[in-house]
Amino acid sequence: MTLLSSRSRKPVEPGLLSRALEIAGRLANDATDVITATAGRGARPVVLDSPFDWVTDTDRILERHTRRVLTAEFPGIPVVGQEFGADLGSDESEYRWVVDPVDGTANYIAGVPWCAYSLALVDAEGPVVGVVADPYRGQIYAAARGRGARANGVRVQLTDRTSTAGTIVCTELAKTGPWPGMGGFIERAAAAHAGVRVLGSAALAVTQVALGHAAAAVLHSYHEWDVAGAVALALESGAAVLDRRGEDAPLPVDGLLVAAPGVAETVLSWWQETAV
Repeated sequence: MTLLSSRSRKPVEPGLLSRALEIAGRLANDATDVITATAGRGARPVVLDSPFDWVTDTDRILERHTRRVLTAEFPGIPVVGQEFGADLGSDESEYRWVVDPVDGTANYIAGVPWCAYSLALVDAEGPVVGVVADPYRGQIYAAARGRGARANGVRVQLTDRTSTAGTIVCTELAKTGPWPGMGGFIERAAAAHAGVRVLGSAALAVTQVALGHAAAAVLHSYHEWDVAGAVALALESGAAVLDRRGEDAPLPVDGLLVAAPGVAETVLSWWQETAV
């Protein structure tokens, strides 16, 4: 098992890091204002292909605003977003921005206080800069490669764990419901005296690990825009970031485990042993 957080990653020009952090933080603050002003108050959802796959006017407005600002501030860096897809050249570009304007839209519509705005600058080795706005708690989490992670400007450093007993492990449903093996995974966690929580935002699930609130987060499936910002936080706080085989990958395509390093192997074994 190789921990991505311990692997040397490509350095990034300091001026780009500083500017990206500044603009991403500004956009996260803008999103916080919009989300808190509108959540659960007459939101008009457009249902996609499942009962909990929503798009709202807020998703579109925030993504348009994000794209407009990023295009002006970082010409030549393409944007990939949940609502409007990928700019031309995003697959070949050295850098790309990845945005999810409202992660946890079903919660947002219902007025459940658990959703996020997520934005990351990504290169071939994973997130370079990431921000996650947690509007209901008034928190902006931000990280940049080699510069650590912060919550409202205060440095965040993960305290490692040696046991899963008494801890929280986060996961999320797949698009159609429980993921294959999810029931067995929950049973393994319960036997180890850990509690599994499904709260409705992949970005915030991973962020809880970076903050030390949860021991691990397992995502059977996800989109890059869901987690890129939070993975930046996790890496810079010292968390392990692994694929389902236990290998490091910046944003693995077939599932993601983010965990405190001391319990990563244990939680990985639950996932692997219950895989269907």
